[in-house]
Amino acid sequence: MTYDQGTSTAGADTDCTMVADGSSSASVDRGAIRDALVRYLSTARDGAAIAELEAAVQSRIGRAVGSSSVRSYLNLNTPGLFERIGRGRYRLPGLQQSEAAIHWPKLQIGNATIHNMDCMAWLRQADENSVEAVLTDPPYGLVEYTELEKQKLRDGKGGVWRIPPSFDGSKRSPLPRFTTLTPQDLENMHRFFRELGILLARVVVPGGNIVVASNPLLAHIVASAMAEGGLEMRGTITRLVMTMRGGDRPKNAHEEFADVSVMPRSQHEPWVVLRKPLDGRVQDNLRRWGTGGFRRISAERPFGDVIRSAPTSATEKKVAPHPSLKPQELLRQLARGCLPLGKGKILDPFAGSGSTLAACNAIGYESVGVEADRQYYELACRSIPRLAALEIKPRD
Repeated sequence: MTYDQGTSTAGADTDCTMVADGSSSASVDRGAIRDALVRYLSTARDGAAIAELEAAVQSRIGRAVGSSSVRSYLNLNTPGLFERIGRGRYRLPGLQQSEAAIHWPKLQIGNATIHNMDCMAWLRQADENSVEAVLTDPPYGLVEYTELEKQKLRDGKGGVWRIPPSFDGSKRSPLPRFTTLTPQDLENMHRFFRELGILLARVVVPGGNIVVASNPLLAHIVASAMAEGGLEMRGTITRLVMTMRGGDRPKNAHEEFADVSVMPRSQHEPWVVLRKPLDGRVQDNLRRWGTGGFRRISAERPFGDVIRSAPTSATEKKVAPHPSLKPQELLRQLARGCLPLGKGKILDPFAGSGSTLAACNAIGYESVGVEADRQYYELACRSIPRLAALEIKPRD
């Protein structure tokens, strides 16, 4: 049995479910649930537990999909589309025979390779101890990059994305509203990043750095969940940058409370720093694996945990119009620092427009990226060589 990953099999039948707060949601396409389950299970050789599958479906489709809908769909289609292999565990029948037949698009661009597939699926099939570092900007709240919310963003219809208030007449880009996350969203987020930590702990070499972009509201969840997955928490790198988060007056009462900001204006962006446990002492790990620290800026200057940074330039946004694009100046500094001996491979499992891979190409590092969204994957294929070619003057 084979499974075509490039074609949606969604039908017209729908399911009425409940959102996390208990209110009734709009109908959910059962075909979309099926596609999400099949995509997730397509490379899970040992199958997956119900909790994993619920989180995967909600991450892909959106929080309007209730856990009961996922369980119901599994029960109604087992046996048949799914095979129950143990208590609460499912897989796709004939998966072992079909794995070689599954074709996932990928492209080599300079020293970078980018794959168009789900990052969890890629990590499950990747070789153990095959990358030296991870540098990535994941979907912080998960819900903002579901198929539903991405379509709303592309259509300009809002959803969790909003246009921040304008200052001095300047046009602002949409930002996701993480203050709208429900307790169930936060639980799903913790589960997702814990699983990510588990998978990265297998793929990254001992002593390898894992540097993950986050934000002040959610960094603690990312850090604690990934540490539970088997990684060591090593602190944060602070990007000093004026963001458009916080500082707003109360909604619909800004004149009445003109002197009030609901939240402090965010002037920094935390990047969580984790590490796979060392193989012996630092010096032993460096000799065997080439990892175990950060590359110094110079003989006199160690790598620091505070980086002054400007917002992403209009030039870069024009090359790679992605809502979460980080500037090349920042990414090149981080990428260079992640490999202490200046050699090895950097992984970005949430490649987006390919900006991390472009930064690695620009400084001569090998990299691999994974991006599930086909439109962003195609954007990355176009953007990587153009971003890498930009001349970026480093700050002092």
